[in-house]
Amino acid sequence: MNAVIQPGRLCGTAAVPPSKSAAHRAVLCAALAAGTSHIGNLEFSQDILATLGAVQQLGAKVERGEHDLTITGRGGAEGFPTVTRPVFCNESGSTLRFLIPVFSLTAQKVRFTGAGRLMERPQEIYAQLFERQGLRFEQNAQGITIFGRLCPGAFTLPGNVSSQFISGLLFAAPLMEADSTIEVRAPFESRSYVDLTVDAMQRFGVKVTARSRKDGTAVYKVAAPQRYIAADLTVEGDYSQAAFLAVLGSIVGDVSVSGLEPASRQGDKVILDILKRCGAKFEAKGGTVSFRRSLLKATEIDLADCPDLGPVLIALGCFCNGTTVIRHAGRLRIKESDRIASMQEELAKMGGCVQADGDTVTVTGGALHKPQVPLAGHNDHRIVMSMAVAALAAGVPVTIEGANAVNKSWPGFFEVLKNLGACVETEETEG
Repeated sequence: MNAVIQPGRLCGTAAVPPSKSAAHRAVLCAALAAGTSHIGNLEFSQDILATLGAVQQLGAKVERGEHDLTITGRGGAEGFPTVTRPVFCNESGSTLRFLIPVFSLTAQKVRFTGAGRLMERPQEIYAQLFERQGLRFEQNAQGITIFGRLCPGAFTLPGNVSSQFISGLLFAAPLMEADSTIEVRAPFESRSYVDLTVDAMQRFGVKVTARSRKDGTAVYKVAAPQRYIAADLTVEGDYSQAAFLAVLGSIVGDVSVSGLEPASRQGDKVILDILKRCGAKFEAKGGTVSFRRSLLKATEIDLADCPDLGPVLIALGCFCNGTTVIRHAGRLRIKESDRIASMQEELAKMGGCVQADGDTVTVTGGALHKPQVPLAGHNDHRIVMSMAVAALAAGVPVTIEGANAVNKSWPGFFEVLKNLGACVETEETEG
């Protein structure tokens, strides 16, 4: 699908979709729980659908409403059903990494498959862990095969890897036969995502003890065996998706974003602090934040705890006076696309100046112009949305090829832009 975007005046209020991070965690906990859980405020993106498909293979029963779910969990670590077919994770790194340790508890040979670049993304942490326990872990371009039940014990992980590995072990730990300790060495990046995992587990009745050492190392202790217990909850709004509208509103003004939890523990909530440092003017009332048109200035940004904000912050840098410096950006290269290279390539078509040196990205502010060729989505939802924001903020017409990538996390993204007054036409393409 191509999206053709024309410049126009934007104004109004848009509700953000539910947090994908929180939804993954709620679905998995409910699927492992004893009893029936109800989860409200869901958007059935491709990633969430992948997790739903996977937990049904673990024995959970799922009843889907328009924007909610009823899940009857399997209720323990005994008697997993036979896994008869590969677990398809689509392009969802969360689905894959959360579920590898959980599926290992079935003590069966399990095959994971995916789409896009998922099977190219690094999994050395699990590969090494399985090898140390004498278990099978094989990865190639077609999929990952595991065989053998993870044993409890003391796990030590570096803190500069994806938090999804830590979360995966945490989800599985209470279902093991004895207690486990997970030590995450400093510097601990993306800790806020692990906080979301612990919070979800505790809401479903699992006790996790967390403490920090003076050097920044974190230690999680999980008693076992424990049972997840069914719970009802409503998924909060997603700050990582709100960031696209927040950046757009800070540049063009008259845009409000609703559906946000002011006390959220999402790491991507830092988008508001970053925009404030850039000089953005906005007002927060309850769960709604209203943005005014602002003259923005460059700042330094650390992505260690908020890597998903990377693409839209690179776009933001183009509209800030001065040079924006974005540090700890290296992990952007191993997402759905190489997000640094993708943003460099697409913004260059519009006259943007983005440079990368190792783990650091610098963006020099300056006017963007109409591109002479279509923009490419790079099969990456955050690239597509970031380029749509850049085009609307610059007031230039663009065509974005592969715009259907937004279905991975926010299928209604372009409808939201239309409701704000943007002129967006989508064109179906062959293939």
